Amino acid sequence: MTATATVPRRRIGLAQIGLLVAVLAAIALIVLPGNADRARTPAQTGPIGPAEAWPGVPVGQFPGNLADGPAFSPSYFLDPGTAIGTAPSPDGAAMRLVRRAADGTVRELRRLPYAGSPQFGGFTTDGTELAWAESVAGDDNVTRTEMWAMRLPDGEPRRLTADTGDVVFFNSEFDMLIADGTLYWAEVSPATEPATLIRSVPLAGGAVTTNTEDGAWAMTKFPWLVSAESGQASLPRLRDWRNHRELSVPATGTELVTCGSVWCRVLVVSANGPARTDLMRPDGSDRRRMAGGAAMSAVTDVGLLDRFEVLTEAGPDTIPTSSQILYVYDIDRQQTVRVADAVGMIQARNGVLWWSTGADTDTVWHTLPLSAIS
Repeated sequence: MTATATVPRRRIGLAQIGLLVAVLAAIALIVLPGNADRARTPAQTGPIGPAEAWPGVPVGQFPGNLADGPAFSPSYFLDPGTAIGTAPSPDGAAMRLVRRAADGTVRELRRLPYAGSPQFGGFTTDGTELAWAESVAGDDNVTRTEMWAMRLPDGEPRRLTADTGDVVFFNSEFDMLIADGTLYWAEVSPATEPATLIRSVPLAGGAVTTNTEDGAWAMTKFPWLVSAESGQASLPRLRDWRNHRELSVPATGTELVTCGSVWCRVLVVSANGPARTDLMRPDGSDRRRMAGGAAMSAVTDVGLLDRFEVLTEAGPDTIPTSSQILYVYDIDRQQTVRVADAVGMIQARNGVLWWSTGADTDTVWHTLPLSAIS
């Protein structure tokens, strides 16, 4: 695990998100001195399978390639069977943004020239509109980012604005948000002093507005921000930027703390490395042990749907991309579920967890609708 990195003060196009995620995989991770042996241990003695834990909740799957040949990479799920993702055009000249339905039919939404290193990201929905960011380098080699949206289920994609600022994404479900008919995202301030700009544009069209928050922040569940500052003296903080409230998260011990608006993930570090992972509320209450030192979080966001943590552990295979064991920790039940073995890519958005198995032409995507679990 790495400590929190300060958000870089330069323009960040979507093509650079992969590098940014590697540096910022643990948003707001803070090292604090003291004693941390105070977590409750759940009664469960070992992981169970998803069919036993959640009877009747289907685990779906679909092939990794589209019918016209190229590999499909899901980026977002509108529902457990409808994926938004990318795939090259069959001739390799462009990157396509497509919607893949449960029956395998595909609708192309956008395409950008492959030579411009195109990227699509920041997907978010309020159930009525889907919004995303897209970037591509022009003939001048300058990468430009635009915000786009479409009315669900079958509206035409439309550009909202090219006035995006220095967009910063953390590979979080909350990198972009829709609230009250408005799309929000974060920008790194060009000022000398650390500041984050919360930018917004109406989905119905209009000018971009900006709210300035002192310090380095990342968006979490609207209207909360979570601190993204570095340094051992920095305590993790939450800020409700609309209602002008702020909370400092209490933590003691040698801990790496990552917070959302409802739960915090606490990596307890010993002299020999990670010792265990706990969960607690941002005010320090309701703390419990979640996993041992061999497990690590698989996604950036803490407490999906305010209830689930996605974890991985190295399996017996020596090939890193296919050796992960995928677990889901059910916070409400204090129960660990062993979801799948030999897992490659893992992601979760909009109440759906998905992962890949296999490689190259044998890739298969699997889905688990967390939102269907009662």
